[in-house]
Amino acid sequence: MSSQEILDSRSAVPQVAPEAEDRWAQIQDSIRRARQQLLSLQEADGHWCAELEGDSILESEYILTLHFLGRTDEERVRKAANYLRAKQLPEGGWGGYPGGGADVSTSVKAYFVLKLVGDDPEAPHMVRAREVICRKGGLHACNSFTKLYLAIFGQYEWDKSPGVPPELILLPLWFPINIYDMSSWSRAIVVPLSIIWAHKPSCPVPEHAAIDELLVENTRRAVPQFSRASLLHHGWSVFFQTLDRIHKRMERWHLMPLRGRALKRAEEWTLQRLEKSDGLGAIFPPIVNTILALRCQGYAADHPIIQGQVAELEKLEIEQGDTLRLQPCKSPIWDTALSLNALGESEDDEGRTRLEQGVEWLLTKEVRQVGDWKIRNPDASPGGWYFEYANEFYPDCDDTAQILSAVAKLQPLSGDLEERFSAASKRAISWLVSMQNRDGGWASFDKDCSKEFLTYVPFADHNAMIDPSTTDITARALEALSANGYDLSSNVVRRAVDFIRRLRKPDGTWYGRWGCNYIYGTWLALSGLKAAGEDLSQPWAQSAAEWFRSCQNPDGGWGELPDSYADASKKGIGPSTAAQTSWAVLALLSTGDRDSDNLTTGVEYLLAQQKADGSWKDEWWTGTGFPEVFYLDYHLYATYFSLLALETYRKMMGANGGAGSTSVGLRAV
Repeated sequence: MSSQEILDSRSAVPQVAPEAEDRWAQIQDSIRRARQQLLSLQEADGHWCAELEGDSILESEYILTLHFLGRTDEERVRKAANYLRAKQLPEGGWGGYPGGGADVSTSVKAYFVLKLVGDDPEAPHMVRAREVICRKGGLHACNSFTKLYLAIFGQYEWDKSPGVPPELILLPLWFPINIYDMSSWSRAIVVPLSIIWAHKPSCPVPEHAAIDELLVENTRRAVPQFSRASLLHHGWSVFFQTLDRIHKRMERWHLMPLRGRALKRAEEWTLQRLEKSDGLGAIFPPIVNTILALRCQGYAADHPIIQGQVAELEKLEIEQGDTLRLQPCKSPIWDTALSLNALGESEDDEGRTRLEQGVEWLLTKEVRQVGDWKIRNPDASPGGWYFEYANEFYPDCDDTAQILSAVAKLQPLSGDLEERFSAASKRAISWLVSMQNRDGGWASFDKDCSKEFLTYVPFADHNAMIDPSTTDITARALEALSANGYDLSSNVVRRAVDFIRRLRKPDGTWYGRWGCNYIYGTWLALSGLKAAGEDLSQPWAQSAAEWFRSCQNPDGGWGELPDSYADASKKGIGPSTAAQTSWAVLALLSTGDRDSDNLTTGVEYLLAQQKADGSWKDEWWTGTGFPEVFYLDYHLYATYFSLLALETYRKMMGANGGAGSTSVGLRAV
């Protein structure tokens, strides 16, 4: 369904079925089945971990990495190529998310890999892919990281790729540009990538795999039209492009006296962060870069460290039939925290032992050593949690806050678990408070990582060079602190509230950094402000509720495609999903809505979409990695957010006199 079709359909009045005989029993039964389903997915040691799905760049880069290691003939390569073919869009390219069009970088990598494994370039699917890629500008239109990967395999010129000098790692903290002014994920990608850049390795591919046909020259040169707003952008872009040219010229003249020292430091930095971690940063791109970088540094393919990083990649494989796909990382702590948050909303004790097992498991993952965050936050002590199974260097504020909020619902805990988690909670709260930025908000992994000019560095077009404060994480921090005794009398809370209020858009919405997009950001902003004690009956908050009502789909649900990251006019537009409908229902409830048709039909949508096994499944993706670049499908989002919405609705309506009465207002579904 296109955005315009969705807009047109909203002129229709939502159709609802006749009243059900026992509306409240229907909600109770839905909740019961959802709880049973979610508990059935819990692992024996107490945690949850569902699939985390990304786009086809993962399979493409995996095959290229295996080729670099001389393993192209393996069965896993054939199966990953099968998956690539299955993910090709009808138009011919490969996209970043369901409902999105072909992306040139993603499509080039897939096309190159399929040629590498032997697909006939004149086969219909390859012809369609080539036509789409060429229409979109070919190799020159690819992003920086794609060009660098292509250069490794001889398909693009190193000199035309953006330089990533390893000398960056030698720059002191006081220097305006240094690696600790980059976001943690960029840092983990860039440090090993700088080693690769310095060596400029050449990994040959068979002649049949060359993609010269994708070198499309754009003969028309655009004439820049500058406004006041764009002058700064142009100035920084010219500045960094000039530095890039100077750096490359110095390399050609062999005027890099610190190169050896820089390479050694980058290697040591990378190796240090492999400890207590599922690979560097515990995410796919840095692990791949680590393997390539260490091979460039002379590590043999069978070296234990290389083999260990390859094993971390293999852990991300999901083999299904004759296909194989990769996850960008695993999300056990996030899935466990959100599952506990939904299940903990229930007022009965059923399954409480199981939930406390989840808390026990989380305690084994508490961060107790310093990481990169210490560089910009030197006075703080370790605490909190990360996202994956092991990533000790990189705890994050989002996971930490969500765990604190979720476990607060379960207290008091049984036996000595209460005392042990209380100690961990104090450490986590202390760390979380210390991570508050100067602007009053919270970011993901780093403190005050917000130098906007770094986004104009030539290799920074992945749209995630920095890690500034965001509404969604700040709101989660507010919920966590409020659940642990903080209120508006606290300067920490007041500053956070002011930060969120400042970021409110004129139509009452908030941008969502880690979930798609304005539905996610606006829901969390309202939830966080309510938890902090803000009065959401005020007009500024009610305008957000009106926005939700205005963008409800005729089926009663809400949806928003990632299109809105590039074009804000598309905010709140997309096919309905259970996850986004749940966020909308929770947002309306937080603003005091108890009986509007919008709320009622939203709940009806969730009831109607529930599967026979008690779960929900969304076809459309609702998670965000890098806005406009990389998106995610958390396979449990639909289930635990739907359960949370229904549980919250049940409790609020029950407190409002709705339980067991017709005032609940649901229709039959």
